[in-house]
Amino acid sequence: MKTVVAPMLMAMTMVFAAPAMAQADHSTHGSSPAAAAPKTSALGEGLVKRVDKTKGTVTLAHGPMNGMPAMTMAYKVKEASWLDTLQAGQKIRFAADPALGGMTVTAFELLK
Repeated sequence: MKTVVAPMLMAMTMVFAAPAMAQADHSTHGSSPAAAAPKTSALGEGLVKRVDKTKGTVTLAHGPMNGMPAMTMAYKVKEASWLDTLQAGQKIRFAADPALGGMTVTAFELLK
């Protein structure tokens, strides 16, 4: 049990510290269906695994970011219309915020 609890506590600490490490630049939002990613080093890169419009989530497999280990998880999205842009298999760079009612993608950009 200890081997599961300690990493979980460390991951949760980093998740809730993430907003202090990243700030979004909202000056370009609304210019396209895909949100412009903030100009900060606290972005993560991920692979879209699934888009669930009924739940309003996108499942991303991402590497380590903001002190969190690599993982695959479902994220809420700040704007529901973003789910029309995202498709399984796409690579994205994104920012996420735990303060918006769960881990929420607050900005993203498609990668080639």
